[in-house]
Amino acid sequence: MVAQNRKLSTFPAFFNVAGRKVTIFGNGEEAFAKTRLLANTDAAITAYADAPAADFAAYLKRQRITVVNAPYCEDQLAGATLVFAATGDAALDAKIVTDARDARIPANAVDQPDYCDFLTPALVNRAPVAVAIGTEGAGPVLAQMIRAQVDRMLPPSLGSLAQLAAHYRAAVDRLVPRGATRRLFWRRFFSGQVRDAIARDDLPAARQAANHLLHNTGRAEGYVWLVGAGPGAEDLLTLRAQRVLMEADVILYDALVPEAIVDLGRRDAERLSVGKRKGCHSKSQDEINTLLVDLARQGKRVVRLKSGDPLVYGRAAEEMAALREAAIGYEIVPGITSAFAAAADFELPLTLRGVASSLVFTTGHDLNSNILPDWARLAISGATIAVYMGRSVAASVAGRLIEAGLAGDTAVAIVENASRSDRTLLHCTLNDLPAIEDRPDLSGPVMVIIGDAVAGADFSQSTPLATHKKTVAVA
Repeated sequence: MVAQNRKLSTFPAFFNVAGRKVTIFGNGEEAFAKTRLLANTDAAITAYADAPAADFAAYLKRQRITVVNAPYCEDQLAGATLVFAATGDAALDAKIVTDARDARIPANAVDQPDYCDFLTPALVNRAPVAVAIGTEGAGPVLAQMIRAQVDRMLPPSLGSLAQLAAHYRAAVDRLVPRGATRRLFWRRFFSGQVRDAIARDDLPAARQAANHLLHNTGRAEGYVWLVGAGPGAEDLLTLRAQRVLMEADVILYDALVPEAIVDLGRRDAERLSVGKRKGCHSKSQDEINTLLVDLARQGKRVVRLKSGDPLVYGRAAEEMAALREAAIGYEIVPGITSAFAAAADFELPLTLRGVASSLVFTTGHDLNSNILPDWARLAISGATIAVYMGRSVAASVAGRLIEAGLAGDTAVAIVENASRSDRTLLHCTLNDLPAIEDRPDLSGPVMVIIGDAVAGADFSQSTPLATHKKTVAVA
């Protein structure tokens, strides 16, 4: 059982080192690593290195760091705020720390916990914003892995946004009442038009938006994101999608979006299901359009969360038109579309040199007319065809393609719940594809991929469609 009330043995804190002497003792990689870490700060770094390695020496020269080429002596600690002992000699490092402690200077000896008054974290630098990750020495590699994830999540412009906020802090203290009103101001500052302008490196626009916000604190401007939730796996959600989910006041989500992805939004965000599935629409598209406009006019920041990509069979065009007509700002956040996830599940090349040089996305519903659609003609010439919502149209797709001249033994890959742990992989030929309509167990979204390139897929994890026996109910 995992302990629920574990306490840290170290207290996380930040040292003020601006302009202060920080000393590093050592010639090798450990001293080099500590120096690189400290170079993120305004500390006055002094490296005591009597024989630095070539790359370390080049770095010290390039960064114009003060170097003392002399063996250790106690006098070198004078005036230091922090001390790092990284000589590679355990006994010497222990002596350096002991001497520093006698002088009441916090010190750190590499790989010697008993001689560490503080621990160095893995650092994400968005100065003046910093995120420090520590594991109390238990797993430095784990700390670096977490640092890499956090680094990807935080936009490079975050530091510039924080600097602008510091510039406005005095005016906010003077003009915006304390409490909820001030908290709301800063929330809008860090998540609205000011943030967006800084991300575009447009400081004048950011200042204009900040000034408007400062003098119109009581009136919030609504905004809408049309967000692709991807094919279903949580870790295929984009970093931008995760960020806007955390900023949204309201999340409108479709039936095919897993609950786990919806739950990535803020806990206090309102969640509204507007799911549309075949034969079951909780809200019409017109009602969804009206709801988006109404919520934005109330000053809400709204995420319209769609399965896959919003611009691929996601009805985004109608929602964008409604938002434009209402003069409401919006943004498209792309998602991984199901065809790509299904191809990845099968290790299937959607394009293949010398075999398939084009790719077609379709729902197959335009096969109802007597005119063969252009994509069907492309299939005959070698294109790979990805059919969305493919189960209900499988028979008509197969029949019309064979009728048009596509070989009946053309390979077909079928994926239910692409990318998810409960996915189902099936394969067959075009002749056998209509049998999918006899599979009532395939209740999730089904992607059908057809073409000569499919023959290059890995079928070791999939089941032949022909092995399925139709179940007959017995009275």
